[in-house]
Amino acid sequence: MRHRLLPRTFRVLPLCLSLSLLAACGGGSETPSEDLGPRAVKLVKIGGFEGGTLGAAEITAFDAGSKRLFVVNGANGTVDVLDLSNPGAPSKVGTISVSAFGAAVNSVAVHEGIVALAIEANPKTNPGTVAFYSATDLRLLGSVRVGAQPDMIVFTPDGRKVLTANEGEPNSYGLPDSVDPEGSISVITVNGGTAPTGATADFRAFNARAAELRAAGVRIYGPGASVAQDLEPEYIAFNGDGTKAYVTLQENNAIAIVDVATATVTDIKPLGWKDHSLPGMGLDASDEDGGTNTNSGTPLLKIANYPVRGLYLPDAIASYTVGGNTYFITANEGDARADWPGFNEETRVRQHCSNGLDPAVFGTNAANLLFDSNLGRLRITATPNGGTDGKNATGQCTALYSFGARSFSIWNANVERVFDSGEDLERLTSSLGNANFNASHDNNTLDSRSPSKGPEPEGVVLGRFGAKTLAFIGLERVGGVAVYDVTDPRSPVLMDYLNPRDGLGGDRGPEGLHLIPAAKSPNGKALLIVGHEVSGSTTVLQINEFR
Repeated sequence: MRHRLLPRTFRVLPLCLSLSLLAACGGGSETPSEDLGPRAVKLVKIGGFEGGTLGAAEITAFDAGSKRLFVVNGANGTVDVLDLSNPGAPSKVGTISVSAFGAAVNSVAVHEGIVALAIEANPKTNPGTVAFYSATDLRLLGSVRVGAQPDMIVFTPDGRKVLTANEGEPNSYGLPDSVDPEGSISVITVNGGTAPTGATADFRAFNARAAELRAAGVRIYGPGASVAQDLEPEYIAFNGDGTKAYVTLQENNAIAIVDVATATVTDIKPLGWKDHSLPGMGLDASDEDGGTNTNSGTPLLKIANYPVRGLYLPDAIASYTVGGNTYFITANEGDARADWPGFNEETRVRQHCSNGLDPAVFGTNAANLLFDSNLGRLRITATPNGGTDGKNATGQCTALYSFGARSFSIWNANVERVFDSGEDLERLTSSLGNANFNASHDNNTLDSRSPSKGPEPEGVVLGRFGAKTLAFIGLERVGGVAVYDVTDPRSPVLMDYLNPRDGLGGDRGPEGLHLIPAAKSPNGKALLIVGHEVSGSTTVLQINEFR
């Protein structure tokens, strides 16, 4: 663990920020005028539960009434139930098995004693299930069928409905047994969990608009896939009153906007790309950059600007309100379609651009950029959109698109970017005492992840602390959680960073983040629960505030 200084691109906000600027992001009464929020916060690990194996801790949710924490155990396909009445010493008190419904639990959400589970079918291409359980006695209340591969699940702010992002991944492309289900968002009326009813927000109305969407920048590129099949919903956030849902379409580099009342997708917005050639937007692009124009270099910490376009491809999304306007934050993890037979978009620059880079685009340094010590090792997509390969008629590359932006971004309600953290997450993790720079979660190798998505921000949750809104960003690969004051969406401030890993030990692979506000916490302090997929550990972090 190491507390880092503020990166140079962040400034400290004045404490005299007016309360009228910021509306509550999670409901509840107005903040007292004298509570301007903490001048500083520090994350402190106070407890944890060791699942003991890879995948034993993923997504978590807390029920304040029973003081129970529900942890998706991906290794067993179940949910572990932990007693969190003493946050310093969580203990396992039960298990929810979903074998009667499908293969595994993908996500969990809780609202006032009702536990909702997103359950994947076996095979995953079949329709999934959302099942509701009692938090106190783990009794099954009811269930409802949803789309294929339900991933993230979330209650609306009033608790009356539950939404699931049904990812609908294919099992393969172009093979005799290939199945590519449609992506969708299920909107479920809870009815106490005992009689849930479901509606489906699908993408079929956009099937005839494929060319229009591609031209706008929405990535639709799965071989033989319709728009509805190609779009893969990942994560969900709401506007201030819960009437609209913003859904990340990760592989498609876009956001879907859903009218919750009618269960209708009203729009699909492309996210565009990040220009890594601009000041403050650099990246470490190679694990062999310890040399000059060579294909046999050594690992070196080298964050620099390159003519590369980073596709945001966000995983988690969270929203808040400022001055009556909705903003949302994305964790720009990046993801490639490389997991199924029949299609793999992932390649490296030197391999993909075997005929060279177009000098009209990349300038006089085009030939040198292909060396592994520069861009040659960087993982990029061979299919930026709709079957295109980013090459000219002679086979020279005209644009390089990498996976993920190695950052978090803030967007307004029109899906216009108002902030990006640039290269700061890589700089923040560049001199850790407990892990090498850009090491992965399953190794401690210097520069391991530099050619591919860097620290890989995946999770984000938001919380209200007095007049301030704080964002907690989980870095999946090198690990740890960064805390930012995002009260001013255009000028976030880094407040803390905690990384509890220890080389190849400790808590590794933060997957899901869950914030327990002080008012609902068992010990009266705000807590951040982190499910670590690789180490299989569930970590309890206390958020200490300094005023």
